[in-house]
Amino acid sequence: MMQNETDVLQIKTVDRYNQEKLYIQLTRIFLEEITASRWGLGQKIPTEEDLCRKYAVSKITVRQAINNLVSDGYLMKFQGKGTFVTSVLPVVGLSMRTRFTEEMFGEEVKVEKEILFKGIQAPPEDVRAYLKTEDSIYFVLCKRTVNGEPAYLDESFIPYHMLPGIEQIDFTHDSLYYILQEKGLKKIFKVIQTIEVLQAWGESARYLDITQGVPVLAVHRLLLSSDNTPVGYTRFLGRSDRYKFQTEFERIR
Repeated sequence: MMQNETDVLQIKTVDRYNQEKLYIQLTRIFLEEITASRWGLGQKIPTEEDLCRKYAVSKITVRQAINNLVSDGYLMKFQGKGTFVTSVLPVVGLSMRTRFTEEMFGEEVKVEKEILFKGIQAPPEDVRAYLKTEDSIYFVLCKRTVNGEPAYLDESFIPYHMLPGIEQIDFTHDSLYYILQEKGLKKIFKVIQTIEVLQAWGESARYLDITQGVPVLAVHRLLLSSDNTPVGYTRFLGRSDRYKFQTEFERIR
């Protein structure tokens, strides 16, 4: 006797005896709901509470699965309205990975990160324009040294309320990208990157131990959520004699 569709749907659940993490299993189940059109294009998906009850998993597990599909472009969250299906097609694109000096030269290079400043600070006007917010801006300034010599400065600007508990976060060991993905109210979906050559002046020149006006490589990154809300802005200022920037692109299949 053949099972009807309802019976088949009841079988689709997480396997707690499987070594694969529950949120990965749940991501696959949710994706099947989308590709089979049970969650139709433009349709609002069930609430986190409903999904928790249906699959007998925690809200964290449901949220991780949903965030995976938001990052892949299948779903989009709208504040106060819910999460909606925005694509039913597989994602084909490019992933980007950047590598800095310490990763390019290997273990023989000693790289250290020093926090020079962190706290609320009025940002430059161009940064305020990038972030499109009247919220207070939290500023983190770090210096990277290679074998004891200054290599580059790392400036991060984050809307204060975008990252709960920001005052207690240790920026020494983790990147802003990782911190926002783990703890931010909105996850990073898109990065707009600009590279240019600037002249170093003032404190930037002093921290990098170079003469005022010497050219440096500047890498700007605007971090956006799936609904195009700016969640952060970073700028790297690197000495051209000690700093190398490499970007790798890999096709997502």
